[in-house]
Amino acid sequence: MPEPEPAADAVAPVAARRPITRTHHGDVVTDDYEWLRDADDPAVVAHLEAEDAWTRARTAHLRPLRERLFAEIKGRTLETDLSAPVRLGASWYYTRTVEGQAYAVHARVPVSGTAGGAAGWEPPTLEPGVAPEGEQVLLDENALAQGHDFFALGGAEVSADERLLAYQVDTQGDERYTLRLRDLATGVDLPDEIEQTSPGVALTPDGAHVFYTTVDDAWRPSRVWRHRIGGPVADDVLVADEPDERFWVGVGLSRSRRFVQIELASKLTSEVRLTPADEATTPPFVVWPRREGVEYTVEDAAGHLLVLHNDGAQDFELAAVELGPREGWERPGAFAPERSFVVVPHESGTRLEAVDAFARHAVLSYRREATARVAVADLEALLAAGRAGKAGQWREVSTGQALETVALDASPLPDQPTVRVVVESFTTPRAVYDHVLATGEMLLRKRQPVLGGYDPDDYAQRREWAIAPDGARVPVSLVWRRDAVDVDGAPQAPAPLLLYGYGAYEYSLDPWFSVPRLSLLDRGVVFAVAHVRGGGELGRRWYDEGKLLAKRHTFTDFIAVARRLVEVGWTTPDRMAGEGGSAGGLLIGAVVNLAPELFAGVHAAVPFVDPLTSILDPSLPLTVTEWEEWGDPLHDPEAYAYIRGYAPYENVPPGPDGAAHYPRILATTSLHDTRVLFVEPAKWVARLRAAGAPALLRVEMAAGHGGVSGRYARWEQIAEENAWLLDVLGAADLDPHDARP
Repeated sequence: MPEPEPAADAVAPVAARRPITRTHHGDVVTDDYEWLRDADDPAVVAHLEAEDAWTRARTAHLRPLRERLFAEIKGRTLETDLSAPVRLGASWYYTRTVEGQAYAVHARVPVSGTAGGAAGWEPPTLEPGVAPEGEQVLLDENALAQGHDFFALGGAEVSADERLLAYQVDTQGDERYTLRLRDLATGVDLPDEIEQTSPGVALTPDGAHVFYTTVDDAWRPSRVWRHRIGGPVADDVLVADEPDERFWVGVGLSRSRRFVQIELASKLTSEVRLTPADEATTPPFVVWPRREGVEYTVEDAAGHLLVLHNDGAQDFELAAVELGPREGWERPGAFAPERSFVVVPHESGTRLEAVDAFARHAVLSYRREATARVAVADLEALLAAGRAGKAGQWREVSTGQALETVALDASPLPDQPTVRVVVESFTTPRAVYDHVLATGEMLLRKRQPVLGGYDPDDYAQRREWAIAPDGARVPVSLVWRRDAVDVDGAPQAPAPLLLYGYGAYEYSLDPWFSVPRLSLLDRGVVFAVAHVRGGGELGRRWYDEGKLLAKRHTFTDFIAVARRLVEVGWTTPDRMAGEGGSAGGLLIGAVVNLAPELFAGVHAAVPFVDPLTSILDPSLPLTVTEWEEWGDPLHDPEAYAYIRGYAPYENVPPGPDGAAHYPRILATTSLHDTRVLFVEPAKWVARLRAAGAPALLRVEMAAGHGGVSGRYARWEQIAEENAWLLDVLGAADLDPHDARP
């Protein structure tokens, strides 16, 4: 639908042209808008504010719809609620929310009773809004957020003896956290306070030390430090310093609490170092020295290290190597691959993703046929079978739903008799189960409440396939409301349809339930997900065929899905919108350049639309680490030419009317985003509008890559974006089939 006229006094901003030139590999490029990069320049801030004001003016007519959508989200949400409690030692830990409060409260209650086995792991019955007897509030995010426009909790970890809480807070949105330690006996923070940490900490079991990471000048987590609790930060010890700019570092405590695990990983290569947690001051030892192209993770299990790796196994295999005596751990080659034996062999098309070990069982997370799965095996039997060169027996965890996602959830202790899993689909809300490891029984602990009489049977979901230009079969997931879209094998009439995609970093878009999405479905919108290459839905091959010099497959897959949905009658181009965020925003920007006629409008959230400029500058956040995903245009002429050929910003048609035939475009960004800098969508929109495209830019001035903080502000943001999409789809004036407050 055509975009409505703005208010009479609203003026579309016009970014000044301040041309600069760059030359790489003989290619000279003039960039008129690179000056928009400087967030400290008052002219840049003024332009962003003008863009935001223009967008608000252009969408002012949608205010009643935005308010309605916000009310529907709020009306379906149990605002005073709590999570399924998780046991850690002598306490049950949970978070709760309170109506009117934007953030969560973290609390615990003592374990009562002496029952053994699974019965001893029966969570207490807690009522929303009622503080249980013996409750101790550990952390109130609402109090921590007071006085700040933005607040995010980076991580929170309780020590093994349950005396200390380590937590990280970000009040800017730039993902740089202040690490604090709280004495849980008094509820008072210790004097220890460490600035500029990156997410993730490890508290040693004796509560004497905390490990954390910091970033380099390019904001890459590059160093691991050890802090003696109660000591000065100036005395903190550098434990690992990674000079290779392709690698990020992370730190955590193994479930067994035997090791502090340091993981160093690029997109293609990884290395794991372990420090005995009870001798935290000893230097870490390397499990497998890094080898280019070999990725692996390590899990401590029953006197062995379980190593999940891709050495000669594209979709990964699981191996085991004996730990042996402690005095031999630091010996070179102590855990060499030739000393290991295979526990789960490689199987093409079955992508092994993670292994978790408990006292008597192993839990495997994997995917097959674009579906995430979890399976359980007896650990000793599994290891014995592997030593004998045989396959172990696995029991798959499932509730039998179509297109369900099964994933491991918080299960912190090695000796627990149950493992926590979550199950959800496009139509069924998130359900938390305790899976009894010995018997396979599924004990429902919590189902996400959806108020207002929600009935999953009112909605339907299905999987379809599209054929890409090179013959690849691309999975497509669809969900719709049954009485809004009459489908019997195929839709009876074209419907408004929102097509979502991502396609990068081997990230898979598994089926997920969304309360805000219901407002779209109830207005007759079909929601579709294009599982394009670059994601991991169909294994490592699917990822490899959508990266580097094969990246164009991501875009042509999405276009093939869109055309297929039109061809079989699900929708028509004038009733279809596209959406994606971050790397998915690059997808949307590239698709708009390649096939603008397929969409009525697109929403690109925090979009990576100027990848060539960013990846050419090693000083920018993420750049060097991205070379293994996108290519290295700085040193490789072929990579430069390839990215130059698809980068959305680079390929906006020139001239005042070059992009006049484009669909409506909404780009959303945040001033403090450190993953995709605001300059990318700002430059893109400036060039699009100069070329005649109907492009809008919405800027959050106090937010990060994930958008605004606080659930109410987040609901408002979603309602605003969905109102714009409904307007594009011609469904803004439709009454929902199932009216909400």
